[in-house]
Amino acid sequence: MKQSHTMESQLASKLIDNKFAELGGWRGETLARMRALIQEADPEVVEEWKWMGTPVWSHHGIICTGESYKSVVKLTFIKGAALSDPNKLFNASLEGKTRRAIDIREGEVVDATSFKALIRAAIELNNATVKAKADKHSK
Repeated sequence: MKQSHTMESQLASKLIDNKFAELGGWRGETLARMRALIQEADPEVVEEWKWMGTPVWSHHGIICTGESYKSVVKLTFIKGAALSDPNKLFNASLEGKTRRAIDIREGEVVDATSFKALIRAAIELNNATVKAKADKHSK
């Protein structure tokens, strides 16, 4: 990883830490828990800070974003429509052609094993996309 990219990721991680602390309560705790699960599923995940304060987790492309609203924490998977979701974690943005989201309300807990499998599937899709582009350019 390039030094500047590492520094950017470290800064993003600090900004994310601060955002979760500012949120406090169930929303901050929920986002922190989901972040920990993302990091468990992919120890090489890159944290980014985009779009005026949105935590983003990437690995060869965006995996998902983490947003907080008054009554919901939303994890939006950019390519969610292309992912298998056998345990029906996606419960929002279901009408979209590309994205899918998981809305978590106060008191709800997302199954850790299913969520980590979804993270890994998103990474596999990103890796396949990168490989396909590389193959196309090498021909």
